[in-house]
Amino acid sequence: MARASRMSVLKRKRESEKAEKAQRKREVRAAEKDYPTEKEPHSGEATDDDLAGYGMVHEDEEEDSEEEA
Repeated sequence: MARASRMSVLKRKRESEKAEKAQRKREVRAAEKDYPTEKEPHSGEATDDDLAGYGMVHEDEEEDSEEEA
């Protein structure tokens, strides 16, 4: 019997945490509606600067870009 009681307590705790999380999410969305921020349009493609920042530019590509400059 004690195990069933403990399980129901844990279930209620999970449910209340889930409800609190949903409430916080609603509050954040409401705040975003009050103070909207413009999002930059993004093509989804990485620019050369993005790739260089991640260290994904090959040496020969770096040489080509230096020759062009």
